[in-house]
Order: sequence, then C-alpha cells, then structure tokens
Amino acid sequence: MATTTLKESVFHDHREIELFYDQFKKAVDATNKEKWSNQFTWEVARHSVSEEIVVYPLFEKKLGEEGKSMADKDRADHREIKTLLARAENLSVGTNEHAETLSKVMGALAEHMKSEEQHDLPLLESKLQTEESYNAEREFQRTKALVPTRPHPLAPDKPPYETLAGFLALPMDKIKDLFSKFPKEEEVKGAKAKAGI
Repeated sequence: MATTTLKESVFHDHREIELFYDQFKKAVDATNKEKWSNQFTWEVARHSVSEEIVVYPLFEKKLGEEGKSMADKDRADHREIKTLLARAENLSVGTNEHAETLSKVMGALAEHMKSEEQHDLPLLESKLQTEESYNAEREFQRTKALVPTRPHPLAPDKPPYETLAGFLALPMDKIKDLFSKFPKEEEVKGAKAKAGI
C-alpha cells in the first residue's frame, strides 16, 4: 500500500525541479551546465505531462467549475513553460541567451508551483479520500515513466489526445536522451542528499 499522497509526490517533484535548476546555475563548466540543463528539462517535461494526465482531470472531476478553471490556468502555464524549454533546447548551453531562457522557465515555474502548493493541491486533497490520493500518486508515478522527456509545446494537453501524442513522441525523446549528457546517478543522489530531498 502506498504511503505517499498525491500532494506530497507533486511537492517532492517541485523540490527536485528547483534543485536541478540550482545545480545548473552552480555549474562552472559547459559540460556540467549541459548535464544539469538536460536533467532539469527532463524532469520538468515528465512532471508537466503527468500533471496534465493525472492531476488536472482530478481538479475537474472533484472541484467542479473551480477545478476546471484551475486546470485550464495550469495547462496554459505549462504551454508557456514548454515553449520556453523548447526554445532553450535549441540554444547553445553556456550562452547568456540559454541561461536567460532557463531563468524565465524557472520564474514561470516558481509562480506555477507556488499556486499549486498553496491553493490547488491542498484544495484537491481536501476532496480526496486517503486511498484515492494514494492511488492517484501511484498513477502519477507510473505516468511519469511513460511520458515524453522533452517539451512538446504544440502537443495536445488534455487526455486522451495528450496520452496518445505522448506515446508517439516518447521513442524520439528516448533516442535524443541517448545522445545527450546527463548527470550520473550518483551526482543526482548526492545533490538530493545535500539538499535534504
């Protein structure tokens, strides 16, 4: 039986996203900047699509019109973030333009995450039974394993079309990932441990 709620899992992802961006900012050489930029992009892409497939439909189902408004706003936030991330992917890591673009991504994410953490997710959790939250968290984690790892700002952002588009994009994203630099697993674990995540 799961012991993590949906809210806790999403909050944990938010802390990882912040950590990966901080690691990118702290990196002093181009190789490490590229690795942490890729890790940041990878986590944001997976997290965003998983929210769109699992969390936002729950907003709509459990919170009525307010939930639909929240989901629409959050999907719009994600489109902006994915557009900026796609732009960053086409820029050379280490340039001012790339760093400024990722800074804009993090700025948009910070506002989005704050809204989710202070309003959206606590409201949703108040309407979910404990077991419903655990089940949604398991679905969220499974979804993250099966969604694109790169931003696709023009892809549909509502199920079922988003799910289909994600499955179609995933093989190409995985091929790109094979040829991209990422931090080693022990580097990620070390950064998480140091940050207390």
